[in-house]
Amino acid sequence: MLREGFREWHFRKQVPLRHFIADFASHRAKLVIEVDGGQHNEAVDAARTDVIRDEGYRVLRFWNNEVLGNPDGVWTVIDAALRDRHPTPAPPHQGEGKTESPPPHQGEEG
Repeated sequence: MLREGFREWHFRKQVPLRHFIADFASHRAKLVIEVDGGQHNEAVDAARTDVIRDEGYRVLRFWNNEVLGNPDGVWTVIDAALRDRHPTPAPPHQGEGKTESPPPHQGEEG
């Protein structure tokens, strides 16, 4: 799903980050995706998430059954997180995209 649906973000699996191995990560997006099964411990996961966030990454966590049973929903969440990495385009710099305007009249501030 990640490699096909989000090619431009170059997701890799089993990515070392400090002393942890992230399930999936995109260094370009600074996004880590963890897929958790029943063996995960919330206290341990919270500490792990804090360490990964300290490295500048955002962390998304999904349960195995979510990934298998609702792939469209998981895709939507990942897509929304990646869209947050692309701010809307900035307006043109002053003078770009405009026709030339006359200089301000004397006494006006411009």
